[in-house]
Amino acid sequence: MDFNFTEEQDMVRDGLSRLVREQYDWETRRAAIASDAGWRPEIWAQLAELGILGMPFSEEVGGFGGGAVDAMIVMEEFGKGLVVEPFVPTVVCAGGFLKHAGSEAQREEHLSAIIDGSRVFAFAYAEPRGRYNYADLETTAKKDGDSYVLNGHKAVVIGAPWASHLVVTARTGGGRRDAEGVSVFIVDKSADGIVTRDYETVDGRRASEVYFENVSVPADALIGEEGAALPLIEQVIDEAIAAQCAEACGAMKVAHAMTLEYSKQRKQFGVPIGKFQVLQHRMVDMYTAYETAVSLTYLATLKLDAGEKERKRAASSAKVGVGQSARFVGQEAVQIHGGNGVTDEYAIGHYFKRLTIFESEFGSVDHHLKRHISLA
Repeated sequence: MDFNFTEEQDMVRDGLSRLVREQYDWETRRAAIASDAGWRPEIWAQLAELGILGMPFSEEVGGFGGGAVDAMIVMEEFGKGLVVEPFVPTVVCAGGFLKHAGSEAQREEHLSAIIDGSRVFAFAYAEPRGRYNYADLETTAKKDGDSYVLNGHKAVVIGAPWASHLVVTARTGGGRRDAEGVSVFIVDKSADGIVTRDYETVDGRRASEVYFENVSVPADALIGEEGAALPLIEQVIDEAIAAQCAEACGAMKVAHAMTLEYSKQRKQFGVPIGKFQVLQHRMVDMYTAYETAVSLTYLATLKLDAGEKERKRAASSAKVGVGQSARFVGQEAVQIHGGNGVTDEYAIGHYFKRLTIFESEFGSVDHHLKRHISLA
């Protein structure tokens, strides 16, 4: 199969690689995540200026006519630098909902603001007792005249401290775990009744617990058809899985390269540890795991436009395979680095943390293995 990229895609990759290398070096990132803000708004503005935030969107809405492959390229480069800026919540998730089911007015209002970097979104879908079941919702949205009233609690909303708007899943009908009755809303984070508790995640990003207490949103905040949003949510999350698999591939590539370089410098018994055959075998296994993850990521990305069942199977396959590879590569990198691998001052420990957390986002390896089996 032809896995060559277009000339434009190669140019984007080269430009992003240079941006991450020159402006997102390890010490700069470390200072950014330790700051009060926890991110670099100037980098977000630069990504908008370069057109990165508009790549997956059609030219009709001001984008660059790209798609999932373009998002994959972006996320792989972000993974190499452990970029924390909220590309997946804003561009992939919020942008995906608007592309697939947003009204013309919603697209006109929000997509242009996403593309120019003036509006940042977070995807509030997870709940404390949901366990990766996107229909298991205690958050409710009840119709009240020309508006809806939201009540509930969303957990670990990545990027919410930086967001101006939230994409929120809520139950508008049916029982707690029913497939029918699930809806999606765009909510201004500054709306009355929203309370947030912000915190830093293990891998250096920021997240929030978001509480809705009689939050009133207009009827035109509803994305798509009321009560029929579960298939849409699953589609957008599969797209997010493919994007984050690409991010994990980028992180694995750098973790392997750092480990290989370290093995050439660290000496034991008077020789570099990279001379020891057992460590050579382990680093070859790391590289094999990385290459397997790349292939699974390509497959999942290319299958996003396939039929529903085929898309789900490819996304779950990637989540299982890439999740296993990410854990293996991260653990091997830390072990070969020895004590340095677990210090905050050394970069490899942060790659290990990001690769470890990746395994649990949008469904664990066990969850997606069961999903894949059920689809068979």
